[in-house]
Amino acid sequence: MQFNQERVISKLCEMIKIDSVSYHEGPMTDYLQKYFEDRGYEVYRDEAGKAIGGDNSGNLLIHIGGDMEGEGICLNAHQDTVEPGIGIEPVFENGILKSKGDTILAADDKSGIAMIMEIIDVLQETKTPHRDLWVLFTICEENGMHGAKNFDYDKLPVKNIFALDGAGKVGGRMLKSGAGKDALKITFHGRMAHGGIEPEKGINAIAVAASAISRIKFGRIDPETTSNIGRIEGGGATNIVTDEVTFTCEVRSHSQEQIQNQVDIIVKACQDAAAEFGATVDIDIDHFCPPHKPNENGFLRRAMVKILENAGYTIEYGVTNGSGDANIFSGHGFDCGGITTGMFDVHTTNEYLDMEEFGKAFDIVWSLMTEKLD
Repeated sequence: MQFNQERVISKLCEMIKIDSVSYHEGPMTDYLQKYFEDRGYEVYRDEAGKAIGGDNSGNLLIHIGGDMEGEGICLNAHQDTVEPGIGIEPVFENGILKSKGDTILAADDKSGIAMIMEIIDVLQETKTPHRDLWVLFTICEENGMHGAKNFDYDKLPVKNIFALDGAGKVGGRMLKSGAGKDALKITFHGRMAHGGIEPEKGINAIAVAASAISRIKFGRIDPETTSNIGRIEGGGATNIVTDEVTFTCEVRSHSQEQIQNQVDIIVKACQDAAAEFGATVDIDIDHFCPPHKPNENGFLRRAMVKILENAGYTIEYGVTNGSGDANIFSGHGFDCGGITTGMFDVHTTNEYLDMEEFGKAFDIVWSLMTEKLD
């Protein structure tokens, strides 16, 4: 199905110029709410922005009733961007949309939003029968999927969520598994003393932390599991026995059991080290996101395999240790899939959107929404 490239570029440039870095998506939320309400759609808007300490932004849910039998689908894209994302000036040349070069482009994920808008426009213009369609625009995906974590899923009656938030060329790659993650913040409390006159009266928290870290394996734990220490801080002058040290680390795996096993090892090592030195330890564990495993026998997987094979793509299955809203959706029992929108070099000032790849992705999403694939 042919999409209107001029219309898509116009909407993209309009949205890209709306600053919407994580926690400050309010203007983008207002824009999208007005856009859909002006077209006669009822828009549900929550207060997730305030709940996470941001502005008045919120997740948006819109229902576009379908007239085809079969399973309904929720199309998803996120409203927020990474930095540097203030004052973006988009430039379109020779089928490529990019920024002037001193900011990101924000194709991640405003290209996904634009594709959803165009799908709806073409459906209405052509009167093409389509599946029951829901649209979910989340906030703060880039900074911890906080919008998805604070959404009321009782509002969404379908079980399939399809994200338009991928980078690279359109192809036959299918996600077999996405890693989950636990993040840990560990603080050791020792005892301060003069390091030169009476060090024996102190308990050096740096030494305690070093002892704990030496007992833990970081890096590649097994084929599905990684762990990394990211930051350590504490201490002051060399003549003071340090009484407090904090380090942060994470564990990623495609199995929640494997995540828990490695977290247990870290916790025990820290507790044992603290006990040996006579120190105490506080351990804060953030269950950042669960693993994401698409249902291999579900509607979305079967439908996408059929569409991609019909389009001439060879199906390849892979895994990722990255995370996104799909991890949160999956944890709430939804079956998730997704596709690239043709964006490249995301999260950099070299980011660009290839409209030829965008068009290929559009055709696939169009097929997903209009073909009888059940």
